[in-house]
Amino acid sequence: METHQLFELADAALADCVSFGQALVRIPSPSGHEGAVAELVRNRMQALGYDRVWTDEVGNVIGVIRGNRPGKAVLFNCHLDQVDPGDPGGWPYPPHEGVVRDGYLWGRGASDCKGALAAQILSAGLLKRVGRDFAGEIYVAAVVLEEVGGLGTRCLVKEVHPDFVIIGEATDNQIARGHRGRMEWLVTVKGRSVHASVPDRGANPHYVLARFIQALNGVPMAQDAFLGPATVAPTLYCTDQSSANVIPGRCWLHLDWRNVPGQDETSIQMRLQALLDGSLIPGCQASVALHELELVSYTGYRERSPFLHPPFVLEASHPLITESQKALQGALGHTVKVDKWRFATDGGHTAAAGIPTIGFSPGEETFVHTNQDRISIAKMREALVGNMALALRLGAL
Repeated sequence: METHQLFELADAALADCVSFGQALVRIPSPSGHEGAVAELVRNRMQALGYDRVWTDEVGNVIGVIRGNRPGKAVLFNCHLDQVDPGDPGGWPYPPHEGVVRDGYLWGRGASDCKGALAAQILSAGLLKRVGRDFAGEIYVAAVVLEEVGGLGTRCLVKEVHPDFVIIGEATDNQIARGHRGRMEWLVTVKGRSVHASVPDRGANPHYVLARFIQALNGVPMAQDAFLGPATVAPTLYCTDQSSANVIPGRCWLHLDWRNVPGQDETSIQMRLQALLDGSLIPGCQASVALHELELVSYTGYRERSPFLHPPFVLEASHPLITESQKALQGALGHTVKVDKWRFATDGGHTAAAGIPTIGFSPGEETFVHTNQDRISIAKMREALVGNMALALRLGAL
């Protein structure tokens, strides 16, 4: 299909794409509560004539459109859940109104990644509408629980086995070929609680964590030539007390560790535990473990799961990279760079399942998880073209 034909299709569908993106943004969908937005997605896929649309046991909505000749299976993946919008008063427009202003669709999840999802779903539908003149199969998956570790995609790859995956997390319509992983560690210190007027009778866990945090700040971190350094950051801090005149008996510290390939859970845990042991004071005990969450999807599926996204890097010479770059540059008419994500995505789970994975999305990283969340309508137009170009070229490999 010629480039001008792809743009003609995109231009004819752009208003519908923006309207669909608005509808997605207008439905709040915190992790575990994606049911209403999942129903909207399922209904739209069916209306577009997808060959099969189904919802799996965890609540992912999956649709497939088959070409008119054999070829590769390409999976486009976006998540349905969104992070908390926080104080609505800090937003330029209400976070769930889906306002269109100044060339952008505004609202929580617009850039992460409901705008990209709208473009993925409509792109596949457009290729069906013009006669299925492509090789292979196009899958589009709208997955749940990405923001809390990626359970939806981990379940998805047990059922769907594509040849390639395109993740719709923010890339500004460039290509991402990897990212650092994310692990959430929970450091627990047990002391002895006493009245704050007699601190000498207790064992104050705050002192252990103070020493630990100070020591953590100087720990050498692993480096990756492409992804950069691993990082660790203390984030949440909790105690078992709500009274200011009581020394707590237990404190918890959350650590956000961004790991690079080659760093496994066991080696990181050993490093943290050694640092923690060296921070102890008499009367205190301490341990570190991956933070586990009891995840419950909107379908009732339940699983206890550690909070982690694996790191991954796809080789720059891999055909998925080289062919995707050719397809996008040929269709869009400008240079498309290959880079990395600065944050973790479900691409770590698809790569861990052995599926070559890249990212392509009209979302921009600078707006993700902020009260400036928005997506460019011009880039949504480009994404419609880019998604179709990727499906056409990759399916024919």
